[in-house]
Amino acid sequence: MSTIRVVLADDERMVRTALRVILDAEPDLEVAGEAATGAEAVSVVRELRPDVVLMDVRMPGIDGIRATQQILGSLDGPPRIVVVTTFENDSYVYDALRAGAAGFLLKRAAAEDLVAAVRLVARSDSLLYPAALRGLAAAHVRPEPGRPAWAARLTAREADVLRLMAKGLTNAEIARRLQVGPATAKTHVAAVLAKTGTRDRTQAVIAAYESGFIIPR
Repeated sequence: MSTIRVVLADDERMVRTALRVILDAEPDLEVAGEAATGAEAVSVVRELRPDVVLMDVRMPGIDGIRATQQILGSLDGPPRIVVVTTFENDSYVYDALRAGAAGFLLKRAAAEDLVAAVRLVARSDSLLYPAALRGLAAAHVRPEPGRPAWAARLTAREADVLRLMAKGLTNAEIARRLQVGPATAKTHVAAVLAKTGTRDRTQAVIAAYESGFIIPR
């Protein structure tokens, strides 16, 4: 069993302590480091190269959005970043997702949900909280007119895969839904990411919402 290394970035020490207690209790999770500001988060992540970062979206100075941009823009093979927030329908959260965060987590989430979220984004196999992302998109997205150029490059099967990704289906679930092998489903997902020019499922789904390819309802 490989260990998932996590960095905690939050300006409240009590929050970081609570997160550390929860994560360090799991045999496959390890808190590798902590940061109290966005600037410190960037520095710590560059030094420790964790697998996952739990990033408070609102911090003094460099906030979680700018810290996410700096981390993803400066590292090859960057960590997966999950923004942590108090309010679900927060424009800051959507901005952080647009900046490249893999998902978001509410501070009031149960311990088991926190652990599951870290494992899920580390695997990169499905979308974290697809219904919540759809709600954020419905509240904050104004689709651009016309179909995006990448839409014409998708095959009919790849378009179906993107729609299933938006529903949060894993590769295995996509394979069963489309009656193809798991390797074929994985290949289709990779093709969708390449053709949309996105780094992961969250970014692909956001691109689909913002272009009007999928209408969040």
